[in-house]
Amino acid sequence: MFKKILVANRGEIALRIQRACRELGVKAVMVYSEADKEAKYVKLAEEAVCIGPAASPLSYLNMPAIISAAEVTDAEAIHPGYGFLSENADFAERVEKSGFQFIGPTPESIRIMGDKVSAKQAMIRAGVPCVPGSEGELPDDPVQIRRIAKSVGYPVIIKAAGGGGGRGMRVVHTEAALINAVQMTKAEAGAAFGNPAVYMEKFLQNPRHIEIQILADKFKNAVYLGERDCSMQRRHQKVIEEAPAPGIPRKLIEKIGERCVAACKKIGYRGAGTFEFLFENGEFYFIEMNTRVQVEHPVTEWITGVDIVKTQIMVAAGEKLPFTQRQIQIRGHAIECRINAEDPFKFTPSPGRVTSWHMPGGPGVRVDSHVYNNYFVPPNYDSMIGKLIVHGDTREQALARMQTALNETVIEGINTNIPLHRELMVDAKFMQGGTNIHYLEHWLSQHKR
Repeated sequence: MFKKILVANRGEIALRIQRACRELGVKAVMVYSEADKEAKYVKLAEEAVCIGPAASPLSYLNMPAIISAAEVTDAEAIHPGYGFLSENADFAERVEKSGFQFIGPTPESIRIMGDKVSAKQAMIRAGVPCVPGSEGELPDDPVQIRRIAKSVGYPVIIKAAGGGGGRGMRVVHTEAALINAVQMTKAEAGAAFGNPAVYMEKFLQNPRHIEIQILADKFKNAVYLGERDCSMQRRHQKVIEEAPAPGIPRKLIEKIGERCVAACKKIGYRGAGTFEFLFENGEFYFIEMNTRVQVEHPVTEWITGVDIVKTQIMVAAGEKLPFTQRQIQIRGHAIECRINAEDPFKFTPSPGRVTSWHMPGGPGVRVDSHVYNNYFVPPNYDSMIGKLIVHGDTREQALARMQTALNETVIEGINTNIPLHRELMVDAKFMQGGTNIHYLEHWLSQHKR
């Protein structure tokens, strides 16, 4: 096991990794920008290093500053969390060339899965079902592009090969709009991701967003930890996540889970990862793989009893997975609400001083947040300030616990999306379960404030 790990992130995930390190008896070095010097995990840190000003490119995206911090503190490994540099293959490579262990997959795995075209090709070879579409990057010839679209069938979606986070996508309903949409997406992809390559997929009309969480070690042992339903989204950004997915037969989950495990073994994957699928009419279609821990990992931790972050660290230290697939048991139901510092219905960011912070408690309630009373939420980063997670023996009990927990939550001084979550938890369709990825957008259009 490592003696010291540098945590190359901020916010709730930095605190989450710090806690995992403490449980393992590992020292955690926290890095922070000037805007985050009052963060809880910095105050709790045994060692903390300021790596630059508030702007992400000068701090949390500054590879030399992070590696220098690891050098001066004698850290042995770097945990990238999620976001920022967590899925940057060049960073993973630089970390390992500098003599540190990257707590994540190999740079090669990140490269394969980070490019959506190569990821899809790897999954097809591994027998994982994919959305019908172009076999690879779209050609420049408009005639060929039209031919591909015709064979796939409208509507189609044009996606950036290097995209993510809901950016670099465009839905096309008619042939007349096709070529212009491809050119615009290429230009956006080049500007946003430094890679203008785009590909085409069939646009599924009413799918659900289902994820399979996996863990793998360097000895080619791999397991899947059930599934998550992340269909409650706004602009491709998840708002509510739950596990297991309501109404999907276990046999279907087991079949797709086994294929994901086989794919991990085939590509020599190491660490935590998530296979993301669209699910429609009883079929799974692979869309991408996230080569990191995800925001919504707590719902999986709660239904399986597996500490995903601790396991990431253990696997990176060269240990074998401490469990087999047979030992993974799904118990009860978990729901997570992302707490964002924003107007609950207009979604405008709401940074500022938190004048009152009271979080709920009781059986089956977990709060992951770095925020505290009088904390200042900086305007420089993502608006998520925490996560409220509940667990129950049944989905009905989990829903009741989440309703109670949301009603107990008090956050003042800034706006948050708690009022939105309170309404969604008593929405008849959501309570029934199985809503598709367009449901929340439609709901919001019907509930304009």
